[in-house]
Amino acid sequence: MSASRSETTDPRGPDEPEPDPESESGAGAGGGGGVERDGGGSDLLAALLDGMDAALCAFDANGVITHWNREAERILGWSAEEAVGRRGFAGWAARTADADEVQARLMAVMETPGRQVDEFALLRKDGGRVLIRTQSSGMRGADGKPAGVYSAFSEVHEQIDLERSIALSEALFDDASWGVVLVDVDLRPTVVNGYAARAFGSGRGSVLGRPLGELVVQGVEELEAALHHVLAEGAPKSPAELWVSVSAADGERRRCWRSGFLRLASPLAEEPVPLGVGWMFQDVTESKLAAQEADRLRFRSSQLYRAGRAAAECEDPMEAATVYLDFALAGFADHALIDLVAGERPDGSAAPVRLVRVAETPSGGGSGPGMPVETGGIPVRYMTGHPALQAMDRNGSVRASAPGASAAAAASGGSPQAPVAVPSAWATSRQWPPDSVHALCTVLRSRGRSLGVVTFLRGASRAAFERPDAVYAEDVTIRVAAALDLSAVLSD
Repeated sequence: MSASRSETTDPRGPDEPEPDPESESGAGAGGGGGVERDGGGSDLLAALLDGMDAALCAFDANGVITHWNREAERILGWSAEEAVGRRGFAGWAARTADADEVQARLMAVMETPGRQVDEFALLRKDGGRVLIRTQSSGMRGADGKPAGVYSAFSEVHEQIDLERSIALSEALFDDASWGVVLVDVDLRPTVVNGYAARAFGSGRGSVLGRPLGELVVQGVEELEAALHHVLAEGAPKSPAELWVSVSAADGERRRCWRSGFLRLASPLAEEPVPLGVGWMFQDVTESKLAAQEADRLRFRSSQLYRAGRAAAECEDPMEAATVYLDFALAGFADHALIDLVAGERPDGSAAPVRLVRVAETPSGGGSGPGMPVETGGIPVRYMTGHPALQAMDRNGSVRASAPGASAAAAASGGSPQAPVAVPSAWATSRQWPPDSVHALCTVLRSRGRSLGVVTFLRGASRAAFERPDAVYAEDVTIRVAAALDLSAVLSD
């Protein structure tokens, strides 16, 4: 096989050995691994050649091999004693049909400046063929005349593997569709790609060398613990999902990053020396929120179905109404109250609404089913502008939260293990259990009339009610209103 590619490059690079003056003038007399001159200099040159990672051979001006290092022996199988002193590769390291062209290409570099890159098929000692890539450069003697050629070579597939690794690394740090961060042993980013920089809300250069605590507002403890684990124990078997908060122009953003980790070690050290951690992540916040919402809807639909089956077995409609509330509270709220209108109040009437409490769930940290309340028909002392009265006026849902509850929840990261501290006066002044922080009032509508209000209450460990919660509460309230209306009809 003749040379498949030839390329001339710049003059000798910094990593190539300088030609030995003595070998230039008397290259043909080499032996003993290509170096047989007396003195410490020849021994040092032999040690340098044998210690190179690349295979190297040298030819004098007549094409006789003068140097042959251990890497060349590893690739082709021919020892220095077998190679040094031979003229070219004909008859031993190259096929007869290819030997002349290979030799001509190698020796032609003596007449041209710079380096020349070629690919040849050579023969191993065991008879196998190997495709090698050579970088050759000419040598000149003290008189300036061509004195020989030295050539560094390696197997083509090894070179291709190296090029692929470099190309992969450059692609990952340029335009990968997931974040890539190299973190040193001090847990400071040393290299980040564009995706990761955008996820942090910073430029690629401004992220480097900064502590992770300056880039991640919430969740940095979990992230650092994961990195420490990788440095100590190695990469985990599967990706991990980390919830973090990062700074943005409009405030903090809560994100979920699906992360994979790799421990980086130096390939040049005899013992593994950790260089840091390769951290790859992808933002899966939208899909996680969508999955959570789907699970929530599935659970709530199941609760409504179960509540309907249980209520159908109740002989007393009032009991059926409390059963609906009991099933609705699971995973939704901490307390529920039922207030009914005292007397008849036609829609559109300007008369003040009076509400009488007829059922409630245990308060004061207790748990259990909703129970009827005996109040003797005395209205609840609701202040003007109370959310329950607003709901009656609007014939819709009204949400309310204690002042400072949202800010306190944000400061704690929204963690249920860190409940916000809100004074109980806000709840007690509204005739609600003292541990209530968030409220949702929905109107009981049946047969075109407003029968009263159902109030759902959450404590400090839960988030505030949102619009999807109000839709679910209205769905529950329709069923409760039908049961209460039936109870009123039967009592009449």
